[in-house]
Amino acid sequence: MKFINFGTQLFNSKMDYPLRYQSKYLLKIVLIQFLLIFVTLYLFKPFTVNVSEQKLNYLTICCLHALSPALIVYLYISALTRFKKRHPINDWTLKKEFFHTAVVFLIIGLSGFLLRGVIYTNPDNVSWRYLWVEIKNAYLAGIVFCFYLIFTKFYVNATIDKSSGYHAAAVTLEPAKQDLTAPLIFIKAHVRIDDFYFKADDLLFAKAEGNYISLTTVKDGFIKSELKRISLKQLEIQLAAYPYLLRCHRAYLLNVQRVTKLSGNSQGYLISFDRTEDKVPVSRAYLNVFDQVYRQAI
Repeated sequence: MKFINFGTQLFNSKMDYPLRYQSKYLLKIVLIQFLLIFVTLYLFKPFTVNVSEQKLNYLTICCLHALSPALIVYLYISALTRFKKRHPINDWTLKKEFFHTAVVFLIIGLSGFLLRGVIYTNPDNVSWRYLWVEIKNAYLAGIVFCFYLIFTKFYVNATIDKSSGYHAAAVTLEPAKQDLTAPLIFIKAHVRIDDFYFKADDLLFAKAEGNYISLTTVKDGFIKSELKRISLKQLEIQLAAYPYLLRCHRAYLLNVQRVTKLSGNSQGYLISFDRTEDKVPVSRAYLNVFDQVYRQAI
């Protein structure tokens, strides 16, 4: 029962819209996809086909079989990304990821089935048997490619972590002496497994929630809020090297560079940000420090 509950929470937990779906990364992925499929088909010939049934030469057949899924992935994900940009709601989950992936595999299988009439002279091309074969092959090949992407992601992340010099054991709760140009900030939480990274420029604000904080960030136009097991004071200490990430209230810390509107008086301010209706207060005790940093940021 606990395993079922864990699985349900995992599949329904909110997450960032995948960065690999952005156009600058998607084009690279579909190019790799095309090359992998083409090379595999041309060199290894994994599927047995009667040469006498082929209408085209084998090189052209390999190109068609590789180009079709690449175009489908690019067009489908591009359309999905455009839709998400018009509706920037933080509701992306692992379950939705699997759903859209399954839909893409299904479309690829159907396209492979339709291609049979262009490539082969087999009189049984339009049959339930070959429809099932093409869909099955699409799912098998797609799952292998997904494993390749996952392995690549973990490898690249591990390489970045090592080259950036981020080591959890080396981080203390003293003011962090980090390179201000570094793309990621490492934060040490109460428990090592809860340690996390985030980009300084992505942070909007953090709100105290007891021994937790609610961290609100914006990434590629999408708002994300998540709980982190660390106190606001500990977060503030570890962000000491980033003066624009400023404590502004006993319960809030904000990114001054992300402020879009400021209202209030000498008793306190109310801060607004782009893409969210959330407001962050600046209490009277923090006004002087906030004013100094804010004037430098604008």
